[in-house]
Amino acid sequence: QVQLVESGGGLVQPGGSLRLSCAASGRVSSINDMGWYRHAPGKQRELVAIISSGGVTKFADSVKGRFTISRDNAKNTVYLQMNSLKPEDTAVYYCNAVGLRDTSGNIYRSIWGQGTQVTVSS
Repeated sequence: QVQLVESGGGLVQPGGSLRLSCAASGRVSSINDMGWYRHAPGKQRELVAIISSGGVTKFADSVKGRFTISRDNAKNTVYLQMNSLKPEDTAVYYCNAVGLRDTSGNIYRSIWGQGTQVTVSS
């Protein structure tokens, strides 16, 4: 059984930084895209950033220039570095893996982590 385990959320003041991590555990062979989404109260879940297995990235306009995404394919881990955080970044952040293949050859089209709370407040 494969799953995504997130860490790194918390409370930070405006202008501060946080780094989120998401590791795919289990018998993972490869993963196509890995990304982060967020869900704020009263809003729809939105894409924050995504990175392909080859390192191609895409960001929401609202986080461009402030957030970076990276991954370690050997560790099946994706990171989200969040700088210059704003109160409007407050949300539950979810990790997502697309096209995960395990060592038995099973392909998981899309897997989600459990979510981690990020709160930006003074």
